[in-house]
Amino acid sequence: MFAVTEGTRRIGGTEISTYTREIVSANVLEAEAGTNGYQGGDTGHGSRTYFRISDEGGTDIRVRPLGRCGDEGFEVTLGGDCELETIITALKFITRVLEDGAKEVRD
Repeated sequence: MFAVTEGTRRIGGTEISTYTREIVSANVLEAEAGTNGYQGGDTGHGSRTYFRISDEGGTDIRVRPLGRCGDEGFEVTLGGDCELETIITALKFITRVLEDGAKEVRD
């Protein structure tokens, strides 16, 4: 069992609820995610989604933004078995929060 904390973030002028948990192994990650779900279209319709993964201790993680302004995506590299384990757990948590927030699951 693990603790989940609820919070809020203002994303593009819209406040959304977020959920945060810690993933502990030989390294420690914190994962936070939230969305206000489907709003019927593109950004102008108001849908906002947010996620964050941060190193809270001992994680061999590198993140590189893609594109000239970092607005074309990002890539993540990790080193170590525990990092593989904790990133899988973090991504599963983020996926679950976003699916629950979307209130509709799509494959």
